Formats: sequence, structure tokens, C-alpha cells
Amino acid sequence: MTPSWSLKLLVVNLVLAIGLAERPSQAWREGKFKTLVTFGDSYTDENRLGYFINNNGSAPPVGWQQPVILLAFSNSYQGLNTASGGLSWARYASIYSKATLYNYAVSGAVCSNYVTPRFFSAINAPFPDIAGYELPAFIADTKYRYPNGTKFYIGKQDSTVYAIWIGTNDLGNNAFLTDSQVKGKTVKDYIDCVYDQVSRLYKNGGRYFVLLNVAPLDLLPQYALPENGGLPATQYFPEKLGKNITEIAGRMQETVAALNDVYKYRTPFQVEVEEKWPDAKFANFDVHALISDIYYHPSQYLNGSAPLNVQGVAHPCDLQGKNCSLSPSPDSFLWYDALHPSEQTGRVVAREFVRVLSGKSKWAEYWG
Repeated sequence: MTPSWSLKLLVVNLVLAIGLAERPSQAWREGKFKTLVTFGDSYTDENRLGYFINNNGSAPPVGWQQPVILLAFSNSYQGLNTASGGLSWARYASIYSKATLYNYAVSGAVCSNYVTPRFFSAINAPFPDIAGYELPAFIADTKYRYPNGTKFYIGKQDSTVYAIWIGTNDLGNNAFLTDSQVKGKTVKDYIDCVYDQVSRLYKNGGRYFVLLNVAPLDLLPQYALPENGGLPATQYFPEKLGKNITEIAGRMQETVAALNDVYKYRTPFQVEVEEKWPDAKFANFDVHALISDIYYHPSQYLNGSAPLNVQGVAHPCDLQGKNCSLSPSPDSFLWYDALHPSEQTGRVVAREFVRVLSGKSKWAEYWG
């Protein structure tokens, strides 16, 4: 007899309780991970989209390396201005953990263009997605050798961790928020896509996974209520002008809350109950709660010289993305612009991500 859903939920709740008791697992410990592989959108991208733009929509070749420049005299990086106005959280996580980073994120990406394709005129095609581009690009790189025979990818199964952070574009304007998804598709297809990528990575040898849930998009200036700094329109959502801002903020809040509950329960169910990925280890990183905590307790996280600001943006622009200005103290801001966290927020996410890898983060739950 097939177990009822009430029984399944009871089992999941038991698994949750057991998992919390087993958090300090030796599977997650400081210094264990030597390689970090990341997938996502502009929150994580280090200018991979720029390659597409500058090469007539063509993808980077197999074995392409991000243009990272280390300044030896200052032990700092340059050449990687991202949507945060500085280095991405993934680069900071690599620096803090001393892990080699392979970053496949693409600005504008969704999980699957078969669910929420978003056309980008600069490349005359939809933004490259995780399912159709990012993950296949990574798998191709794992098999690539330089002409001299050495491997491009040096990750080892027992010391490589994979991180997926996606959802901002999937759930936003020109996607589910504005009912622009492929006909018949629902947010279930989005979340299914995320876990499908885990299965593909597992088949390719992946055993350690960090799933970052959806950020508090309803607090972004692009989607927030007016009293929370919500803007009537932005360079990324000019069509918002004249629309019901309260309805947009409410819909976004409800969608994000529902999907983050799916992350919370689906991971332990598929890992512990269904045993879908034998020997795999998972961490659910509640980045939604972390960024919300920055919003409500900024003095614990932001460190700029100007008054701390969690509703405004460090880099405002007009609706055409022009006439921009930049605050002299961007580290005082939670948001860099209307859609993206600031570099300081990225540093906070990165520091906490490293704690997730060490098994010591209060913002994570562990399974497997």
C-alpha cells in the first residue's frame, strides 16, 4: 500500500529532527573542500555573460578560464566587477576557504529555458540557463585536457562541493511574476529543475551539495512595498510603472515563502526517505533568512562610513540604466542596485557559506 501524504510528512518531520541532531557531521568540516563549483545567475556570475555579449552570442570555449587578476602587492583581485559592484560572493567564498573556484553562473539565467525563457537582445537569444548551458559546460570542462595533456578540471570527488543559487529571474518579471512562463508551466517545474541538476551532477560524480534557497525578493527595491523602499519602476523592470506595487510585493513574498518551504522539506525527503542520491551529502543554506537578518539588523553586518541603508541602493540609475551615480560608501548598503545585493552583502554570504562548509552555520541544515 502506498503511504499517505500525511504519513510521508510525518516521516519528513522526523528526518528533520534527526538531521538537526546530526549537524556537526565529519562530512562537513573546516578545510575539507578544495574545489568549489557554482551555478546561478547575476548574484554569482563573474562576467560569463560578458563573454556571450562580446562574442556575438557564442559561448565560451571548453576550458575557458574566468579573467581573474591577483595583485600580488595587495593580495587582492581586480578585473571582476560583477552585479554587486565588486567581487561576487563565490569569489569571496573561494578566497576565504582557499578552494579553487569553477564558476558557471550567467547573469540573467534561470534554471531552465523550457520553463521561463527570458530573451536577451544583446545575444539575440534567451539568457543561457543552468539546465541547457551552465551544467553541460561544466561537464564538458571536466573531460577537457589542454594540448599538453593536463586536465583543465582538477576537482576530486571527496573534496569538491557544488552550490546552486537560482530563482531571482525565474520568479521575477518576464517570468512567473508577470505570467510570462511557458504555457502550462508552474513554479513546481522551477523547483523540479533545481533537483534535476543535482541528479545530473551526482551522475557526473558529485557527492557534496549546497542548495541556497530563494533570497527575500520582496525586500528588493525592485519588488518591495513603497514603505520599504520599493520603487515605482527600475532599469530592470521599467514596465512596472503604473502597476499595483502592493500586489507585486505581496505576490513575490508569497511565492518565495512557498518555494523556500519546498526546499526545506524536499531535500530531506529525497535524501533520507527516498534515498535518491546514495552517499551524497547536502546542506540547505537559508540565505533568505541571512539576508533578511542583514535587513533587520544591519549594524551586525554592514560596515560603511555612511549611515547604514537597507532600503536604498548604492548605485542608482534611471529607467534606461543611464545617469548612474555611486555612493562613496557602498559597504553601507544592503543593495547595490534595485535588483542586486551589494559587495558587502556578498562578503557576508561568502563568510557564512564557508561556515556552512565547516558544518558550523546556524543558517544551514545538513542531510545525508
